[in-house]
Amino acid sequence: MYFYLRGNSSSETFDIEEVVDPSNNQGSDSLFKISKHSNQRRGDDVLLHTHQNGSLTAISGSNLNLFAFPSECNFSGRKFNLSLVKLVKEGKFIGTSQQQGRWMVLIDAAKGCTTEPPNLTVYPADFVVCSFYKIFGYPTGLGALIVKNEAAGLLNKTYFSGGTVAASIADIDFVQKRKSIENVLEDGTISFLSISSLRYGFKIIDMLTISAIARHTASLATYVRKKMMDLKHSNEKNVCIVYGQQASKVKDLKMGPTITFNLKREDGTWFGYREVEKLASLSGIHLRTGCFCNPGACAKYLGLSHSDLVSNFEAGHVCWDDNDIINGRPTGAVRISFGYMSTYEDAEEFLKFLQSSFVSKAVGLNNGYMMNMDTLNLVDDWSQQAISDIRLKSITIYPVKSCQGFSVQGWPLTTGGLKYDREWLLQGSGGEILTQKKVPELSSIRTLIDLELGKLFLESPKHKDKLQISVLENLTHLRAEVDVYGQRYEVQTYGDKVNSWFSDAIGRPCTFMRCSSSKYRSCTINGRRDRLCRDTRSKLSFVNEGQLLLVSEESISDLNSRLSSGNVNGKQRMFVDAMRFRPNIVVSGSASYDEDNWKRLNIGEAYFTSMGGCNRCQMINLYQSSGQVIKSKEPLATLASYRRQKGKILFGILLNYEDSMDEEDDTVIERWIKVGQEVYPST
Repeated sequence: MYFYLRGNSSSETFDIEEVVDPSNNQGSDSLFKISKHSNQRRGDDVLLHTHQNGSLTAISGSNLNLFAFPSECNFSGRKFNLSLVKLVKEGKFIGTSQQQGRWMVLIDAAKGCTTEPPNLTVYPADFVVCSFYKIFGYPTGLGALIVKNEAAGLLNKTYFSGGTVAASIADIDFVQKRKSIENVLEDGTISFLSISSLRYGFKIIDMLTISAIARHTASLATYVRKKMMDLKHSNEKNVCIVYGQQASKVKDLKMGPTITFNLKREDGTWFGYREVEKLASLSGIHLRTGCFCNPGACAKYLGLSHSDLVSNFEAGHVCWDDNDIINGRPTGAVRISFGYMSTYEDAEEFLKFLQSSFVSKAVGLNNGYMMNMDTLNLVDDWSQQAISDIRLKSITIYPVKSCQGFSVQGWPLTTGGLKYDREWLLQGSGGEILTQKKVPELSSIRTLIDLELGKLFLESPKHKDKLQISVLENLTHLRAEVDVYGQRYEVQTYGDKVNSWFSDAIGRPCTFMRCSSSKYRSCTINGRRDRLCRDTRSKLSFVNEGQLLLVSEESISDLNSRLSSGNVNGKQRMFVDAMRFRPNIVVSGSASYDEDNWKRLNIGEAYFTSMGGCNRCQMINLYQSSGQVIKSKEPLATLASYRRQKGKILFGILLNYEDSMDEEDDTVIERWIKVGQEVYPST
């Protein structure tokens, strides 16, 4: 719940813990252990108050006070004792007994109404908030405020809009509000189509009955929660840290059908919630991650202090981002919830997912088990074979980020890697960078660069005419600076004709831009991953991490054998080719996954440094069939089963080109790589 403080109002927050069995102390305020937090107030310069013992001294006895609490915590699923309503209204609650004036109570039952709506005859709250979305699952964003008649007159809006007034005069201060509270609080036209659908939701609830739903969901949640708390790694350390009940001192504390948790590895480090979310989506499991719009409960259960929260923000963490682990500690959690439509089979499927994806197994390489780079015995010799069995099989250039690439027999290298590779991209009307994950239509745009003509050619099934853009002449119109995944670039943009061509091709407005320069970024030196340098000559194109991506035919063959063996019940054999991974370089002749150990390699006279494995995302699950973009859960799901390392699903390696300079005139020597050349790796 969020409250806006106005005038000389103030607020206090409490942590409330039940310390004894409620059945033995009915109506006693000793049921609860109260921990106060500091006051919050606005406009201190106009407040007439004194600060005594951490509480605000009342100005007069006619104050109105509001005590708000949830019937069920939306973060942990913990249910609060509704007897708080009577204790507060009768002035017996320790946290409010010192404050003069009339006390009113608001129950936030948005989550609680799902399985156990409060009985207002027994617990006469003044206000109750509920969410139809949480009860029925539809419609989104629709709820209700239930107001006691005696309290309705206290609700005073400071503005009015259509439907809330009986009469108003435009040029003088005259307005007469409508009499009924539901009309006064109404803003404009209500969502009558969504409201009309509620009758069908209530029909289902009445048919199943709330009591049956409560029993059903509670049994599922209790079963799964117990199984999760029993999960152990091979060293007997807990896998799941469950928030709410696990830390409570009350036996059999009432919990709702919500389980919030984080997962730990065998060595005690945390699995990030984004990793859990990614793997769950591949298994067809829908869950929520982060803080679930509950910053207070999130900080409490994760043990994050104010300074922790501020330092996390200063480190770049904001709501909805991927910074799930900072300084070795989680910034959010994972939450699952059960509803009346959930089944025992759903519960078992989730537990199998935890068992197969997060419980430690015997570690091995290339044998189907989860990958563990820390255990690999890397040979630290810089010797190279006189004759290499590894050869360069193909070279692919991707001029426009997320569009199709084109294959070549040979291509020049520059300080940014392969010349013209990912030197252009498309930006959406809101400033976002467009990729295939958001705009699958990008995969239909074909590209080609003719080095002799100095032109970039583009084709789209949405256009009859090809688009031609010079890569040599400066035909751009505007210089600007953009942020691409945290990296700052100076870019050049094109005119309306070019932008219109791309907008028609992908079906949305966009701006075509070219990288003219970039801020320099850290890179590795001499193949040592633990030593960073600043390469002042490197110009970075619109790549995510390394300048080039390398995959091996043997690793792809191993992956395909796993995909084939995983097909059952006569399903069609899954097969992926190298281009599914959008590599720049494909090599052959090595053992599968040997590239994981390469620290440096040379092709012809060109030398490259390995930046480590490439973390794969769901983009590799997209493929085209009959002109349509198809989404699958493979091959990422299979890769996740044996190629996970510290939250990343690795396949292929990223390379940076070590450019050479002429010592006499300080110019960069242009080198080429060609298909068929021998590849010499060093481990």
